[in-house]
Amino acid sequence: MRPRLSPDEFDACVEEALAQVPPAFARYIENVVVVVEEEPAVEDYEETDTADDDELFGIFRGMDVFDRQSAVSHLPGQIAIFRGPILRTCRSKGEAIREIRDTVVHEIGHVLGLSDEEMPY
Repeated sequence: MRPRLSPDEFDACVEEALAQVPPAFARYIENVVVVVEEEPAVEDYEETDTADDDELFGIFRGMDVFDRQSAVSHLPGQIAIFRGPILRTCRSKGEAIREIRDTVVHEIGHVLGLSDEEMPY
C-alpha cells in the first residue's frame, strides 16, 4: 500500500526536514533553492548516472558551495525532491517521511561537495 501524502503534506515534510538541519550546515544552503517536483527529467537521470529503471528521489543542480566560492559568476544551486518516486517506493507514511528527510540530507551533502560514495547513507 502506497502512502497517502497530499502535495501540501509532502511539501510540509520537506520544510520540516530543512528546519531540522543543524545551523552549522544550514548556513551553506541559505542560497540554495529547494523545490518539490513530481518526477525527475531525463537529464536528471543522465546527470546522476541513474539507470532508467531505478527511482531517483532527489538531485542537487548546481555548483557545490566550495566550487562556488571560486567561480566568477554562478546561479544559486537547487535541490529538487521528487514526490512520485518517493511515494511509489515507500510503503507507509512514516517510511515516506523518513525517505524525504534522508533525501534532503543526502542532497545537502552534495551541496557540500560530497559524492554518493562519501555519504553516510
